Amino acid sequence: MHFFYHPAKNRLVEVIPAEDSSEDTIARVVQYCKQLGKVVIVCKDRPGFVVNRFFVPWLNEACLLYEEGHATPAQIDSVACEAFSIGMGPFALMNLTGPPIALHSTDYLAQQLDTSRYTGAQNLRDLVAANEMWTIGEDVDCDDETAKTIRERLLGVVFAVASQIVEEEICSMEDVDRGAKVGLRWAKGPFELMNEFGVDEAYRMAQGYTDLQGEGTGFKLPEFLQVKGQTGNPWVFEFVDAEIKNGIATININRPEAMNALNETVVAQLGALLDNLNDDSTIHTIVLEGAGKAFVAGADVKFFVDRLDENAFPKIYDFTADGHDVLSKLENSSKTTIALTTGLALGGGLELALSCDYRIGTRRTQFRFPETSIGIYPGLGGTQRTTRICGVNAARWAILAGNWIGPKLAADLGLLTHLVEPADVDATVDSIAENGKPSNKYTGAPVRMSEAVQAAVEFYSDENMGSIIVGQTPEGFNDDDSYAIRQIKQISRTAPIALRMASELIDVASSTNLEEGLAAELQNLEGIFATKDAYEGLSSLIQGRRPTYTNE
Repeated sequence: MHFFYHPAKNRLVEVIPAEDSSEDTIARVVQYCKQLGKVVIVCKDRPGFVVNRFFVPWLNEACLLYEEGHATPAQIDSVACEAFSIGMGPFALMNLTGPPIALHSTDYLAQQLDTSRYTGAQNLRDLVAANEMWTIGEDVDCDDETAKTIRERLLGVVFAVASQIVEEEICSMEDVDRGAKVGLRWAKGPFELMNEFGVDEAYRMAQGYTDLQGEGTGFKLPEFLQVKGQTGNPWVFEFVDAEIKNGIATININRPEAMNALNETVVAQLGALLDNLNDDSTIHTIVLEGAGKAFVAGADVKFFVDRLDENAFPKIYDFTADGHDVLSKLENSSKTTIALTTGLALGGGLELALSCDYRIGTRRTQFRFPETSIGIYPGLGGTQRTTRICGVNAARWAILAGNWIGPKLAADLGLLTHLVEPADVDATVDSIAENGKPSNKYTGAPVRMSEAVQAAVEFYSDENMGSIIVGQTPEGFNDDDSYAIRQIKQISRTAPIALRMASELIDVASSTNLEEGLAAELQNLEGIFATKDAYEGLSSLIQGRRPTYTNE
């Protein structure tokens, strides 16, 4: 296993199997890393593995740019930060992790990969010999031609080496990008950057870097990059894949850098995959899981804001309707469906899980419906399925106030069907698969009336809703009642229109069938997204500030 600096904070880990590593051993190591909250890339045992294979040459190329007199460290860092949308350039990063590490790593790659250009730059050697750090300075301005040279050299090395990684089948291009975004905290990975600049331009830059190699070098630019560049088409990424074993298909939503948030691509790929799996007679069970520490952390909020800015509500409706279709493929599947909600499941992610027959959780499980606090309501079946699982009052507690739901409380409510130790997850999946679909998925009442559940059910009773919906403490509760104070405080942070609409949709669930209730969610969609409060709430989340609602 290869952990990244700082291992306590950096979520990436590369898992490198040996030639004789069994599938079971690899699976156990990956599961262990996931239990640590890590994002896992399984890759071949090659020098540099994945991230350092392109990152270390990137650092050395920056040193060469300085050594050749093109620019200062400050100028190179500034151009790099702009080109890669990063917070620290190569020289600042070397100072952070230590120049000796950069020198050792690049010399190692030069030797192992027979690439002389990777040999540590002389200025880096001199710096390490003197036991010094880079002096970066503050003069970051440079002319356009210099900036172009820096940008194209640094992008070129990344594009060229990332292509080699894929050609050598060390890992997929999605994992290369994932490594850059999670391990290095780049805004976009190498292949996403190629799409941004144009694959034809990316090939030109990669070829330009390749032309800098000396005679007799082992560095070769993969031909497929040139072919792709000539087509003019961008790379297409797969964020959803499946592994099938003994009749169990495990779907992995693999977008951990965004906590597996649902966007148009993920929804479309998940829907297409479910169609294939539902039609496969050899499969009896479908398991959904998310890469990294989250199952799925809701829908991509930026998508909603961008569409509102464009005055393009129909695109929001279509995206949500497509989401309903995908969840219906789970709801109505003849297969046994299981969501591995062993981490965060928020908003749309929790709605996705609730469309499954079963939900397995561990001590790390955390659920929440945050929608009313960001100006909207759960629009992918949250108001309907939650109510049918745990009853109207408990659904009000979960949805209207957006209370956090820990693993035990989720199990008491019935939102989790199985709460197990992390080591028992696989065995639980096998047991569920053997027993098949539940006899009654929607019981309409909590599984256990624990103290916390009892308090929620009593507080959010029909009699109290008139006061709660306007942010007032209901009769029968003292002003100093800590539970009532906490709930009303939560309610006060919600958008009033979203709160009312969510409450009405929960009531709809108690008097309709599921199909009618889901249709009601879609019918009210335009009404909620037309409000000023919806735009304010969604925008505030992106901007990292507290919203100010006007009930408009």
